[in-house]
Amino acid sequence: MFKNYINYLEIANHLGIEKGDIILISSDILNIFSKEFEKSGNIPDINLFIDTFINKVGPEGTLLFPTYNWDFCKGKDFNWEKTRGKTGSLGNACLKRKDFKRTKHAIYSFAVYGKDKDYLCSLDYRDSFGSDSIFAYLDKKHAKQIILDVNLTHCFTFVHYVEELSGQVNYRYIKNFTGKYIDENLQESTKMFSMFVRDLDLDVIVDVEPLEEILIKNKIEKKLEFSGYTISIISDLNQTRKFIMDDIMNNNSKNLCKYNGQ
Repeated sequence: MFKNYINYLEIANHLGIEKGDIILISSDILNIFSKEFEKSGNIPDINLFIDTFINKVGPEGTLLFPTYNWDFCKGKDFNWEKTRGKTGSLGNACLKRKDFKRTKHAIYSFAVYGKDKDYLCSLDYRDSFGSDSIFAYLDKKHAKQIILDVNLTHCFTFVHYVEELSGQVNYRYIKNFTGKYIDENLQESTKMFSMFVRDLDLDVIVDVEPLEEILIKNKIEKKLEFSGYTISIISDLNQTRKFIMDDIMNNNSKNLCKYNGQ
């Protein structure tokens, strides 16, 4: 796996990617590549991996890779050009490429390629999960999410967008963070961004494994195995939102989290 273009393409083909697709890709690609190097002694090409997905969606499609960084919440400056993402090497590799551009949000930014790149990178919103956020865009556009060898609980940030959208979640609340922001033109300013954070005083643990079982049962999520790695694809985040919302409104979010360690 991940040794040459043919293998990359085979993976992409199995995921059912089509021209014009809008896809969010979440991964622990460095861990996968490290394992492959241990197996074969070959160094996988991360840019070849990215190129394969670009070729699959074409210029009419859009690819997004998370480049989230929560240091702004700790009082550290956000530099649009220099602040690296904490969500994997794949997103940071995209930030080094000229065909990708980074979105503006200081906490939940994305490296974006494709048709909607300029639109998404022009968005200047405060609320991480608000109705004008990129998560709302993914919802409205029926985007797909590909998950490469990562537990869904650790990468399904989309859930928090739906939690906020519902207005019915009592274990999270809006919190504002203010700090220095250095934009793409190297202009410094003080900006505020908000996030729907978990109330740490409540004994609530994020666990979306029950939700994943529902998505698989309803054929919205498909899991595949390649050389011992698990790759999942969620075919429609808009449809996924409806299942998450139903759980919040009618099941006390029991498929999204555990209460009191239960």
